[in-house]
Formats: sequence, C-alpha cells, structure tokens
Amino acid sequence: MPHVRVTHATTYHYARPVRFTPHRLMLRPRDSHDLRVLDATIGIDPPASAIRWAHDVFANSVCYVDWNGAEADRLGIVSTLDCEHYPSGPALPRETLDPLAETYPFSYAADEIPDLGRLIERQYPDPERKLDSWARRFLRRGTPIRTLNLLAAITQAIHDDFRYEARTEEGTNPPLVTLEQGSGACRDFAVLMMECVRVLGFAARFVSGYLYDEALVDGAERVVGGGATHAWCQVYLPGAGWVEFDPTNGLIAGRNLLRVCVARTAEQAVPVAGGYIGRRDDFLSMDVDVKVEMKVG
Repeated sequence: MPHVRVTHATTYHYARPVRFTPHRLMLRPRDSHDLRVLDATIGIDPPASAIRWAHDVFANSVCYVDWNGAEADRLGIVSTLDCEHYPSGPALPRETLDPLAETYPFSYAADEIPDLGRLIERQYPDPERKLDSWARRFLRRGTPIRTLNLLAAITQAIHDDFRYEARTEEGTNPPLVTLEQGSGACRDFAVLMMECVRVLGFAARFVSGYLYDEALVDGAERVVGGGATHAWCQVYLPGAGWVEFDPTNGLIAGRNLLRVCVARTAEQAVPVAGGYIGRRDDFLSMDVDVKVEMKVG
C-alpha cells in the first residue's frame, strides 16, 4: 500500500500586473476504495477573494477561484496531496471480468448503454479510416480474441511503436496527428488509445493524475513521466469496471497511477485552467514543478 505525497506547483509570470479571470482547478482526487485522500491543500498567491468547490458532471472535485479584479505580475498555485493508494493490479481485472466479456466481441448490458453511450462514440473525424485500420489490425479475422489480451496488445503497441516526447505547450494532438507523426506526449497517447478502442466498440475515458515511480522504492524498471503530471485512459469492462491502461508505459491497472480526475475528453480534465486580462505580450512564461515522494507501508 503506497503512501504518496505530491507537491504540484504552477507559476505564471507576466511583464506587468494583469487581472486574472476566474480559474478552474482539478487538483484534488476523489476518495474511493482504491484511493484515500489523507490531506489536500491548495495555496494561491496572490490570495483569492473567493474560492468554492463543486463536483462536475463526472463527479470530479473542482475548485473555482476568483480574484475579483485584483492585479499582479505573478500567479502561483501550489497543490499538496497526501494519499494512500490501494490499486487493483493487473491480476484483478482477469479475476473479476464478466465471463460474457472474456472474449471480444461482446455487448454491454442494455441498462448500461445509455450511461456509456457518449464514451463509446468516436470523438474525432477519420475520413480515410486510418484509425480504423490501425485499431482493427489487432483482430483475428473470424476468430474471437480474449478481451484483455486485445487491450493489452493495443497498449503495448503504442508503448513500443511510438516515440515519447514531453511537451509543455497546452493542448492535445488529435489521434490522427499522433498516428502520422509516430510520437507524442502522454496525453496524446491516451487520446489515441481511447479513440482506437472506441473504434472497436469499447467505452473509454481520459484520466489525468500523477505517475509515481516504483524504481524509487524497489528498483523496478523506471517509468516514463514518473514524478510529473501524467495522463492515461480507462476502458469499461463488465465485471471488472473501469480498468486503467497507460500506453505511455505499457501498464495495465498499474500501481504507479494516481488518479485525480476522469473525463470524456482531454480538454475536460485540464489541471489548471484560466486566463488574464491584459495585452497579448504581457504573458512571459509558465513553470510547472511536480514532486512525488512515496513510501510503501
């Protein structure tokens, strides 16, 4: 049972004092059977005049911050989390998967379809069906394939065949761009996998959070993006529920993944979102620093 402490600092620098628009922060995980939040604090400088919390449509914890016209040439937001993580591990999905879903293709239950519908829908155009071709190459014509083996093969193929490139700029590349370039950041790989499994009829959603590195504790193979903000995806499997897949590292239900929020699209899960009122050239830089400390208890 890892105990994980995360310090996530985001700092914006401006050439002159600017006014900040309301900001939307998605930095606090939701308590669950696999994740216990022991402490969660957010420090804001300059101090906000109004802070409120709400749950969004996906039941994520969202912090809304407003300065009511205050001006400053720097904005700092520091989130500190102390969590105990109880991940399922890759064996549990195989043990709990509904027997009717063990082989692909399978059908979701009729009473689940209304809730999963938008998460099954393709989100990006694919006029030449390039994503279709890439996703369907994992199928055996006329022969059923084990569902978890299929998803593991897609996860591993993205990990093996695509080049990871860290990117600090905002935004996520469309899956066709990632496919054509053969490279991307973790959020690009997550979106690519989501769209590919949706091609095959699976419900999928985007996950934003942190990746802690087991190599810091037990000498395991180091992971890409450890000790930083990270993105991966979940696929809904009857019986097993929402199973995590990290194509950046080829992980399935790995204990390395500390979930903060889930959403239908990557744009709905931005950790810090907001703007300022001023001139375009007032913005100088944004610095993000994430420190992840852990111990196994």
